Amino acid sequence: MDKFSFLNAAHTAYFADLYDQYLQNPDTVEPSWRAFFQGYDFGSENYGLNGEIVEGVSTQIPEQVQKEFNVVRLIDGYRMRGHLFTKTNPVRARRSYSPTLALENFDLSENDLDTIFNAGDILGIGAKTLREIITHLERIYCDSIGVEYMYLRNPEVIKWWQERLNKNDNHPEYSVEIKKYILSKLNQAVTFENFLQTKYVGQKRFSLEGGESLIPAISNVLFYSVEKYGVKECVLGMAHRGRLSTLVNIFRKPLNELFSEFDGKDFEDENIDGDVKYHLGLTLDKTYQNGKSIKMNLVPNPSHLETVAPVAEGITRAKIDSDYDGDNSKIVPIIVHGDAAIAGQGVAYEVSQMSQLNGYKTGGTIHIVVNNQVGFTTNYLDARSSTYCTDVAKVTLSPVLHVNSDDAEAVVHAVEMALEYRMHYKKDVYIDLLGYRKYGHNEGDEPRFTQPNLYKHISKHPNPFKIYSEKLIAENAVDKAYVDKIIADFKDTLEKEYAKSKKAESSKVREFMQERWSAFNRKGIEGMLERVETTYPKNKLEGISKIVSTVPEGVKFLRKAERILDGRKKMVFETDTLDWGMAETLAYGSLLEEGFNVRISGQDVERGTFSHRHAILRDEISEERINLLNTNSENKGNMDIYNSFLSEYGVLGFDYGYAMANPNTLTIWEAQFGDFSNGAQIIFDQYLSAAEDKWKSQNGIVVLLPHGYEGQGSEHSSARIERYLQLCGEDNMIVADCSTPANFFHLLRRQMKRDFRKPLVVFTPKSLLRHPKAVSSMNELATGKFEEVIDDTIAPKNVKKLVFCTGKFYYDLLAERELLERDDVALVRIEQLFPLHLEHIQDVINKYPNVEKYVWAQEEPKNMGAWSFMVQRMDLVKLEVASRPYSSVPAPGSSTRDKRRQRSVIDAVFNID
Repeated sequence: MDKFSFLNAAHTAYFADLYDQYLQNPDTVEPSWRAFFQGYDFGSENYGLNGEIVEGVSTQIPEQVQKEFNVVRLIDGYRMRGHLFTKTNPVRARRSYSPTLALENFDLSENDLDTIFNAGDILGIGAKTLREIITHLERIYCDSIGVEYMYLRNPEVIKWWQERLNKNDNHPEYSVEIKKYILSKLNQAVTFENFLQTKYVGQKRFSLEGGESLIPAISNVLFYSVEKYGVKECVLGMAHRGRLSTLVNIFRKPLNELFSEFDGKDFEDENIDGDVKYHLGLTLDKTYQNGKSIKMNLVPNPSHLETVAPVAEGITRAKIDSDYDGDNSKIVPIIVHGDAAIAGQGVAYEVSQMSQLNGYKTGGTIHIVVNNQVGFTTNYLDARSSTYCTDVAKVTLSPVLHVNSDDAEAVVHAVEMALEYRMHYKKDVYIDLLGYRKYGHNEGDEPRFTQPNLYKHISKHPNPFKIYSEKLIAENAVDKAYVDKIIADFKDTLEKEYAKSKKAESSKVREFMQERWSAFNRKGIEGMLERVETTYPKNKLEGISKIVSTVPEGVKFLRKAERILDGRKKMVFETDTLDWGMAETLAYGSLLEEGFNVRISGQDVERGTFSHRHAILRDEISEERINLLNTNSENKGNMDIYNSFLSEYGVLGFDYGYAMANPNTLTIWEAQFGDFSNGAQIIFDQYLSAAEDKWKSQNGIVVLLPHGYEGQGSEHSSARIERYLQLCGEDNMIVADCSTPANFFHLLRRQMKRDFRKPLVVFTPKSLLRHPKAVSSMNELATGKFEEVIDDTIAPKNVKKLVFCTGKFYYDLLAERELLERDDVALVRIEQLFPLHLEHIQDVINKYPNVEKYVWAQEEPKNMGAWSFMVQRMDLVKLEVASRPYSSVPAPGSSTRDKRRQRSVIDAVFNID
């Protein structure tokens, strides 16, 4: 008797469903069935269903059952590979892939097309002929939307997608009203771009032509999020292509203001330089006809592609924390990418990797790729190695929907499904919007130089509005008169606003998230040099000290951790010599009591790269994370500190965005070593140093960069002080290099006690963290202030040489002076490098009447450090320099050579031959 004759007695729908389950997740199938299916697959793969016998498996399975299995495999093939055979590309022929979904690849034939198979139950359509099953699968997986989801690993999520796609064959059924709305948004997108092309021929605008369906996509996802899920806010980050259309047609930027920008009129605010029109952001409160509303934020951005993505995520997280009490269902981040950018820019990967991390997650992001299928001039085949530009999504097992941009209803349907997934699973989802770019990269470029055949085709291709309007006319949903009227009405609006713009004399930059910053003023150099009260009562500092030096009841720390707490206690209550870490801790603790929040992130910040912070301690038994500062009952704020993943660019961008949206949180990013910050240089250049001047955007981000020459080689010695000082303009940021714990304490407090915000870059110490002379008293914290300049204490009349220096090098020079017993060399510390407090420096200079030589001393090479900056900015006296010689590297790899060079600088300061 046949070994598998029992299969004749079972309903084939049962084992077809079981086999489908096995194909997706073998471990969920009962072991005996799993063994059977494994044997069946082995036989099929090695010999074919009609091949030689393998333990009798393939030949002894009843033919009808074998056919059911084959249909299940066919269904699974469509699910896994159907996206490769879609109609999603409006202007190019698809690349060919093999094997195809042809019947013979699943041991089926045309003779089976009219056979009824119970495998249809898997699709929710019941027993159907193979022909009907294939038609169903083609509609779901191979029409205008290709879906990638079978790699998601979680069976529940895979089932969710299958049920969602089966529900309507992946084809929406919209009412006439919704269709008219989609048509209206397409009309706005197409007519707006045509108008600009007519009025401003050859001007850069990075048009959306070829991808106009982005406008109904974003518009509908916003409405759907409010209507179905009660979302209160969205944060939209996007590059420049299509930005003008988004600003006007979704964010309601006044058209006359945009036209004034096209006319090149100067900005009305003389204190800012502004930016090009396709970089500007906007915040809008929008109320729908049903009375529900949403706050929409379009983040300002530079031309550096993908840079805005981590910033938008940081803004979103800040609002989740401060406005929505941690509820990420009330706000949705949307990132609009370009196809070449998402495939080519590493920060896209960084943003993907941060999406589920505790310190950075935002409840899932909807990523929309405006896929032009060409970079500036680069064909997509030269732009990536992966099959799709969206393959970065697979890093985090995020689903991807590839959509034909010409099919407007498919586009809207795709974004609605993406939103449903995001709201249900709180994870990222990607939409690959396949369209084209009608003109060259910037409208003045000639694309036929590099893609002649493609652009012959594009020049004859109808736009999405024409395609959709003709479809609706054919359906009798609208008539031609209706279409002509909405075009004419919008053109009339554009003409009126264009005429209005001609009367304006200037342009204006609208502040992004202006309501967030209404309590803060914009200040120049004078305001930046004003003293701010940063004292804090000693008894309160002692109270905080007691909390951070005491093991909470019921908690067991490691002995080493307990010794750290004992050390804190002795510093405050016995020796009165606070080190750097203790002063920093008290700065945070005092701000928390005053109602400010604190957020710190970066590599290893919980403990600190140099084990000086120990902000997070762990229970030895439960491994619970304990932040002692948060156990203070006097706190009105909260502290969050997160070890980041190994990223600088993405994390600094995120924290910059966080600070942009939350000015009352002391937001800090700390580099593991100062030189690591060069991995985030784009954020420093395009946002941190320039955003206020470009976009009126204040930001109080604090960047801590460990710096100092301790013989650690070329890397990890210099944080490249010269680079940040070069970025300093008139009043855009603050750069400091503190030498005492007390000064760092007051600097951090000053950052939050001011009525304005500027980015603060601090070159923090390494060896000074435990230097016996780099200590401060409790009184210096309680009653002191931030000192931009710290004068020497030796007798002024004896001084022949006045040496200016900064940071850790002061202690090297001080040690040498004490060794030599010299009283003719005064050491003056410049603690705030920018802005220089020239009045205080002049007062110091005036104090020393017998000085014959003024020197700037630094441990960096002459072409690095602060020397070139001091020459430019401090013209009070004629400065000489004592430094290492010009060098292409910050420091040598040999510690012996490093000591010799350091020695030479010190000798030069003290005139030792």
